[in-house]
Amino acid sequence: MLDTTAFDLRRYIQGNTHSLGVWITLVALILFGLLRYENFGGAYNISSFLNYNAMFIVIAVGMCFVIMTGGIDLSVGSVAAFTSVVAAYLSPYGLQVALPGAVAAGIAIGGLNAFFVVVMRIPPFIATLATMLGAKGGALVISGAQTISIDWGSNFTKLGMEKAFGVLPWTIVITAIVCVGLWVLLEKTSLGRTVLAIGGGEDASVMMGLNVTRAKVLVYVISGGCAGMAGLFLASGFGAGQPLEGVGWELSAIASVVVGGTLLTGGMGSISATVAGALLLGLVFNILNFENGRGVISLSAYWQMVIRGAFLFVVIVFQSRVARSAKKGTI
Repeated sequence: MLDTTAFDLRRYIQGNTHSLGVWITLVALILFGLLRYENFGGAYNISSFLNYNAMFIVIAVGMCFVIMTGGIDLSVGSVAAFTSVVAAYLSPYGLQVALPGAVAAGIAIGGLNAFFVVVMRIPPFIATLATMLGAKGGALVISGAQTISIDWGSNFTKLGMEKAFGVLPWTIVITAIVCVGLWVLLEKTSLGRTVLAIGGGEDASVMMGLNVTRAKVLVYVISGGCAGMAGLFLASGFGAGQPLEGVGWELSAIASVVVGGTLLTGGMGSISATVAGALLLGLVFNILNFENGRGVISLSAYWQMVIRGAFLFVVIVFQSRVARSAKKGTI
């Protein structure tokens, strides 16, 4: 009798090889941290780690949608900086105005990216590079190149300073909701199937009658909205709009997506693995900080970036080899 259980498990592993690695590495690093550092598993470290990395997670899952179509969005870091300033200016009117205002600003820039890419047919790299520079310049202009303090008397501070139901910071709760929503969108709707089909071959997707235009517009809008949410977290968490922040955030988002197993050429991707990728990259920094605290090593933030880059390189090399092996049918 055929062992269907073993067959299904083997087929699942074969189909998820690109994303399983990040989960294995993440669990291994967590176990390493728990065994080596006394306060690694403490409530304060976990809460502060998740609260800080919420910005990068929400940007990464938005970027994942764009990359799955074979595109790229270089503007997300500048959009986050711009929307943090917008949120700070709107903070006197409360969270009920600042939240939709910041997200709407991000969506508007995402819509502009979609117009350039879909309607004007400008390559995504060039189009989003232009909006990256525009958003960065806009943030500096409207802020006067100064940080914009939020209104501490409004309820805006609750987002970054208080916990939901006294358990988890609101940023983590909102990020979880966003990630679950985007996972459902990718895995359970026709839009998700269309996004993956576009990455596999845009011309073929058009010939199959898929609404390619709508899907490509939506992925850039989603990415812009996620960047707007990250800007909101930035302003509420640091108490000010930060026009000079966001530098390199797009690279961190791309790194998280790639580490999570999503191919830069598109056609394959996972929201949950992207979250794991963002957590993994953040965890590398967290562990390095604990090592600095023990006095075993003393690495500046610059050397930490070098290590992070080397780690990403190793993952990309591994991913490319796995992809080639999969095409040859050896996995």
